Amino acid sequence: MIDWDEEQRALRAAVVDLGPVLSKDHVERDRTGEFSTANWDRVRETGLFGLPFPEEHGGLGADLLTTMYVLEGLGEGCRDGGFSFSVSTHVVGVGVPLHRFGSAALKARYLPEISAGTMIGAHAITEPDAGSDMMAMRTTAVPDGDSFVLNGSKAFVSNGPIAGLYTVYARTGKQGSPAAITAFLVERDTPGLTVGNPVAKMGLRTSPLCELFFDDCRVPKANVVGSVGAGFLVLDHVMKWEILLSFVINLGEMAHRLARCVEYAKERAAFGQPIGKFQSVANKVVEMKIGVETSRKWLYDTAERLTRRENVTIDIAITKLTVSEASLASALAAVQVFGGYGYLAEYGLEKDVRNAVAGPIYSGTSEVQRQRIATMVGL
Repeated sequence: MIDWDEEQRALRAAVVDLGPVLSKDHVERDRTGEFSTANWDRVRETGLFGLPFPEEHGGLGADLLTTMYVLEGLGEGCRDGGFSFSVSTHVVGVGVPLHRFGSAALKARYLPEISAGTMIGAHAITEPDAGSDMMAMRTTAVPDGDSFVLNGSKAFVSNGPIAGLYTVYARTGKQGSPAAITAFLVERDTPGLTVGNPVAKMGLRTSPLCELFFDDCRVPKANVVGSVGAGFLVLDHVMKWEILLSFVINLGEMAHRLARCVEYAKERAAFGQPIGKFQSVANKVVEMKIGVETSRKWLYDTAERLTRRENVTIDIAITKLTVSEASLASALAAVQVFGGYGYLAEYGLEKDVRNAVAGPIYSGTSEVQRQRIATMVGL
């Protein structure tokens, strides 16, 4: 178990304490699909957006584990799961690859705004016909003078409608080659880039989603993140951070949901006793507790190994599977514990289910993760 110091606890407490403010009217915002700009500005004041980035670029210089610990607090305190998802997408989508692979000029230009949250970030990877199969990417980037010209489209771009800066992955080489993909930073107002309308979806409704369209979109060569052909290396790093940061928020949500169910099971009576005395109800709560603790272990153990530069390929896949499926199971169990009340929108638990359904899909589906693990064990 990690022994968090006073500074780390204070950073987390500041975010947890903001939870009631961030959670106000969360059910109504989910119904309308409203992203809260006011709440974004409130989070900016905590310094959360700059947690893992250097002080010289406006960040707090925290390590991965501290960043996760604070984001777990966001999940614990904030009931607006879509908003929390947008927070992690912003940090991971642009900030993480820029910090790790960006040139000094790119960092100086963009990282202070990403750290401050004054410019919202998003990343564009998935295409209509190329989800987990990155080799099938059709969006191209062709060199022309001191620029690359991008053509194609991207789908399922979280934060897309509100972002000012995108990390865009495009094909710069022969299709099917592992050295054929390159990452670019593209500003929203770049000629040739069209930001599609927000797309309605099942859950995470307060995190806006859209398509992006590139029609002879000219991007300076200086905006290449890393080097030409290094897109897979960039994405591999990003996906590790994305899984750890996004799903540690889910861990916080699961812990809050567990506490809520324990309290309800002790207060709600049926047949002359609290429902928590019935084994069928108690077992659901026990499974929720096991899910929380198992998820916590995989998340933080994997993060510690990653910081030691160990090979965590299989660990990341297991972590993603474990937490995403435990989160969904937790949300379903909470609805069952609360019974009819859990089915009502005003309690927010049915929203949790809709949000959690996304977990086994984004950042690599459960099927892809299982296939990856099978390959890693030699099958």
